[in-house]
Amino acid sequence: MENEGVFRAMNVSATGLDAQWRRIQMIASNVANAETTRTPQGGPYQPKKIVFSTIMDGLQGVKVEGVFDSDREPRLVQNPGHPDADDEGFVRMPDVNIPEEMVGMMAASRAYEANLAVMDRFRKVTEEAFNLLR
Repeated sequence: MENEGVFRAMNVSATGLDAQWRRIQMIASNVANAETTRTPQGGPYQPKKIVFSTIMDGLQGVKVEGVFDSDREPRLVQNPGHPDADDEGFVRMPDVNIPEEMVGMMAASRAYEANLAVMDRFRKVTEEAFNLLR
């Protein structure tokens, strides 16, 4: 089908938009929970990581394989007055690296913007083509 090829770029960009939006949400969750010492599972918040894969049926985009807990161990912070401090005054804090998360946020934002620009350009080209056919 010839039309499939025409719309493939739109589909690739749409899957890229979805993937980067999810990445932005995950990073925002990590940053928001950087000081969370209590979770329903018990213990400090476990930072998340996202895994992408290629949709290989004709290179049709990207999909999110999943959002997983990172394997980072909590860091110990000396804070004897904290309600979650142990007998020695240490608190188990999430190992969220804020500068690393911010770099990831900038990269995800730029990738999102790039996919949005491709979709916008595709829309404009399609409108021009329809105008020529009138």
